[in-house]
Amino acid sequence: MKSQLMNHLKENLLSPEKYVIKKCKKYPIVLLAERHAVKQNLDFVNKMIPALYNAGIYHLGMEFGASEDQDALDELITGETFDEELAKKLIFNYNVKWPYKEYWELYRAAWELNSKVGKGAQKFRILNLSYKYNWKEFSGVRTPQSCSKIFHKGNIEKYRFHLIEKEIMDKNERILILTGTIHALTRYHYPQYDETASNFIRFNDGFLGNLIYQKYPSHVFSILLHQRFSDKESLIEDRSPANGQIEELITEFDHVVPMGFDLIDTVMGELKDDSYYSTGYSDFRLKDLFDGYLFLSPLNKLKGCTVDPHFLNRQLFLDVQVNYPDKDWARVPETQEEYWQEVNSYVARV
Repeated sequence: MKSQLMNHLKENLLSPEKYVIKKCKKYPIVLLAERHAVKQNLDFVNKMIPALYNAGIYHLGMEFGASEDQDALDELITGETFDEELAKKLIFNYNVKWPYKEYWELYRAAWELNSKVGKGAQKFRILNLSYKYNWKEFSGVRTPQSCSKIFHKGNIEKYRFHLIEKEIMDKNERILILTGTIHALTRYHYPQYDETASNFIRFNDGFLGNLIYQKYPSHVFSILLHQRFSDKESLIEDRSPANGQIEELITEFDHVVPMGFDLIDTVMGELKDDSYYSTGYSDFRLKDLFDGYLFLSPLNKLKGCTVDPHFLNRQLFLDVQVNYPDKDWARVPETQEEYWQEVNSYVARV
């Protein structure tokens, strides 16, 4: 079996860049599933922007960005000069807890590309897929009433879906979307605890990728960026995908080879996985989770994004505290020191 897998990889693997471009040319919507704030992932997307443009893909969708700021973002990446302080502000407007430089460096990469294309040529666009949540109203307990105030424009997954439908599908455009793993699920339905359900499991089919797949099943392709999976019992992110078999295969090469490969209808997709994703499923395989796979680096070589120590320079710390997200997940910092400890801790765990 191992030799069969190795032969398949050697015969079919593509560089990550060529793999993504190939899928973007075939599918109007390609979902790239990230564990947030991994430097290699963001650097890869950054370098992909010129290749996307040359292939006729003029849109990059980003979870971390508010649609209220779309006009400002459009102006930023098509302007005469690049305003880094504005770039940071746009990220801050969506999430005050996101001082990770590689995210707004995507804006710079788009600006650099647009500054080189000819007059009258179509510009590359970064599409903000979210809206500004009202965390001011959140006491720390999620109820239908409190969440309706936070997510005041409605279900965020449906909001993103309708935005993509309006800006991409209705205009016959193409897009590569960088989003958190759970939002990129298409055919796969995520298992969640439900005390009234059979076997205490409810399968959620309401994430962004699910919604796209339900309406446009032949127009979307989902790709997983190599990342740690959660343990089925503890939920700790310490599992290597496919029970470690992918990393075992990679070590058989003379050196680490970044690569992209299909999971659908391939021996790679037949690899079993016993992580949390297998909960409620029998004989669970990688092909049941995503359509394709990108391996950029072994898990132990992945690095967290760069924390910009100047992210809050032009912000009032009171605004950070008032707009601090997910107060039920992490305590609101009382001091800037606590803030920096938290955001550094997050990227230390990738």
